Amino acid sequence: MNTHVVRPAGAGHETLYVLLLCLLILSIAGAVVAWRHESLTETPVVAHQVDARRDMNAAEQGIYADLRVTLDEIRLLREDANALPEPSELAADGFAPFAVDASSVSRGGHVWQLLGDQAYLGVSPHPEVAGSFLLRIGTQPDVWLNRNSTLSVPADLSDATLIQSGWQQVTAHFDAGVTRQHRH
Repeated sequence: MNTHVVRPAGAGHETLYVLLLCLLILSIAGAVVAWRHESLTETPVVAHQVDARRDMNAAEQGIYADLRVTLDEIRLLREDANALPEPSELAADGFAPFAVDASSVSRGGHVWQLLGDQAYLGVSPHPEVAGSFLLRIGTQPDVWLNRNSTLSVPADLSDATLIQSGWQQVTAHFDAGVTRQHRH
């Protein structure tokens, strides 16, 4: 009978292979993270603009969101009637922020009026709660905000006139994510 002596394999080789595999996994993960990294570039807000996410309070953000949603309905109603609907029509149909309800009262109680066939003006009697809003309707609709307590109806709705009258254009930049705000 032949007897063969089998010596136990050293744990050193197995440990080395496991460590090399871990190093390979970590290096691949690091390369993927570096490759998919999003740069943290923020779009600057011009002096006559306010960022809807950072520069407005909750009441103003709510009104802005309501205006953006109602804009689609306004466009449809405009196509049907070949004219912008009156704020009272929008309120009767329950479209926020034109409808008078608990939400509109808590957000400043804006009084809405139609300015020709160009815009809606919502004047706030409580600018400390929420400023006044101007929704310009056109090929590129936009929203403007004015927090002054003394406000007159703008005769001219051009950018230059609105800026000179203290209005600020509301912009929405979602470049860094809603939950990742980096203030410098």
